[in-house]
Amino acid sequence: MDYVDIGLWIGQTLLALGMAGAGGMKAMSPREKLLPQMKWVARFPVWAPRAIGLAEVAGAIGLVVPWASGIVPVLTPVAAACLLVLMVGAVKVHVDDGEALHGIAPAVLGALALVVAVGRAVSLS
Repeated sequence: MDYVDIGLWIGQTLLALGMAGAGGMKAMSPREKLLPQMKWVARFPVWAPRAIGLAEVAGAIGLVVPWASGIVPVLTPVAAACLLVLMVGAVKVHVDDGEALHGIAPAVLGALALVVAVGRAVSLS
């Protein structure tokens, strides 16, 4: 295991923890509880926060399990790329809502997802 691999594992773990935490909260909390904290929930369909949360949790699992198990490890960079797309959408939603500062966290998570996606894709070749 070299320094790049260790760095990618740290990035994967941090990203997975962030996605699992945020996604779990969205997936498990009732819409009424999310509304005061998340302005965007009001203009999205009722099912959207739960679906986004489940996608984030699935992405968190996909960041770690395939690479750690060695079973279809290509799913790790795919999961990271999907989370990147999700985070780009989150940044856009926050900017559209006039909450650019709230877009910083998804921008950082998106940057981390990009690093993991590229790093693990390169590791496969």
